[in-house]
Amino acid sequence: MLIVKKFGGTSVANKERIYKVANRGVEEYKKGNDVVVVLSAMGKYTDELITMAEDINEKPPKREMDMLFTIGEQMSVSLMAMALDKLGVPAVSLNAFQVSMHTTSVHGNARLKRIDTERIRRELEKERDVSELAEQIILKNPDVILVSQEVGYGVVPVDAFDRKYREAVGRVCTQLAAYSHKVTRVACGIGTVIKDAEDLADPSWHDGGKPPSALYWCD
Repeated sequence: MLIVKKFGGTSVANKERIYKVANRGVEEYKKGNDVVVVLSAMGKYTDELITMAEDINEKPPKREMDMLFTIGEQMSVSLMAMALDKLGVPAVSLNAFQVSMHTTSVHGNARLKRIDTERIRRELEKERDVSELAEQIILKNPDVILVSQEVGYGVVPVDAFDRKYREAVGRVCTQLAAYSHKVTRVACGIGTVIKDAEDLADPSWHDGGKPPSALYWCD
């Protein structure tokens, strides 16, 4: 499910409030939802920008005021993305131009016409894509021994976020197992060899290198 949350300037006026909003986004993310957060400028920052502008020009051009006001929102979304990253949730900040928001051309009183959602959806999909993770591990560390949590047994998790994690880990481990010399499942400290081969790796994965020497699944 796609969740869109909008917060005004008071909600992101300082560090503590930014993290409070960020945690609300994290809650939705852990439920398995895609989350888009829309923010206003921090606190009374817009008023400060107006004061700065009028100090330069008591009658500033409306077009330039529109340009100036974008600073506040860009600062808010950047700090929010940093907070989410600190909390372990991938996030990227986007301004109106990057999103492709289309408005009327009346400076100082523009009205929204439409929003192109392609960029937003692309960013959301990007964070779910782990299809190349196994290949990256093998190419960068062809001789390592990998240890992974076993996620394929037991009851399917009720929590949507846990189900997504289980599926992603399972897919990566399956790919790694296919290109490993040896695969061992360890339960209660006892190892059971699932695969033991000299070299079953697809050579297209590397340029003459070796696949991982071993992969261990642990319960």
